[in-house]
Amino acid sequence: MPDIVISEFMDEPAVARLKDRFSTLYDPGLAEAPSRLKNEIAEARALIVRNRTQVSADLLSGADGLECVGRLGVGLDNIDMAACERRGIAVYPARGANDLSVAEYVVTAALMLLRGAYLASDRVTAGDWPRQALMAGREASGKVIGLIGFGGIARAAASRARALGMEVVASDPHVPASDRAWAEARKVELETLLAEADVVSLHLPLTETTRHLIDGAAIARMKAGAVVINAARGGVVDEEALVDALRQGRLGGAALDVFETEPLTAEAGGRFAGLSNVILTPHIAGLSVEANERVSGVTADSVIRHLEGGK
Repeated sequence: MPDIVISEFMDEPAVARLKDRFSTLYDPGLAEAPSRLKNEIAEARALIVRNRTQVSADLLSGADGLECVGRLGVGLDNIDMAACERRGIAVYPARGANDLSVAEYVVTAALMLLRGAYLASDRVTAGDWPRQALMAGREASGKVIGLIGFGGIARAAASRARALGMEVVASDPHVPASDRAWAEARKVELETLLAEADVVSLHLPLTETTRHLIDGAAIARMKAGAVVINAARGGVVDEEALVDALRQGRLGGAALDVFETEPLTAEAGGRFAGLSNVILTPHIAGLSVEANERVSGVTADSVIRHLEGGK
């Protein structure tokens, strides 16, 4: 039986480093086969996952020798942290390793949604020439980007937005006013952020208090024409309320990399049909070639260090 089980894709050189030291099973299909995964980790010492593997109390119940879980990313909502704590299982997220990738996604989405022209390819190739309609595109310089949550990814996005001439405001009650990070942004309350921001970007985990934080009432407090970006966690945005606001012309656009239902089904995705000012991507903001190398390397290092006794 393997010492390490990897249930989702991981950079091959990092997998090879693990295999050099420990018996390792690398099978990205295990994320969709929980009963098989449960059998494979029965005698394993470490499990490595991304966001699709549900590390539940039931999954862990038969893994008496499991010592740690390596998370190829930072979100922990697919891991039962209480169950891990009860069983003495350490959890190692790859904090910071994909910050740059997500930050670039956020800033790029903001530029695309403000300008609008980049979403017209189908009309141009069909022989339309929508120059007049696209003259209403807006520049990023001088606009306000509001970051809800001000951790590492938001801070990386802030520095890049500032380089484009944007004003940055942020709301995060967990970051004290004395933190040096506020040199990159003006600290405001959420209500102020919603009222001032031309671009609202989410940088929060999904919890009971953040679920549907951006609902109809929050959207009503935003500027007319504001754009919303969610590359954090599905469920933080009420998708029905968002779509209603987009169809009514209340918002200028939205970019969603995460959804309340993942993978997004045809039925759930149908609510976005016909919207020309929406960017939808399959939970890919943190996944670039470079980010995958960093995330995989950090996770492999954490697991090796733990299993070799350097906890």
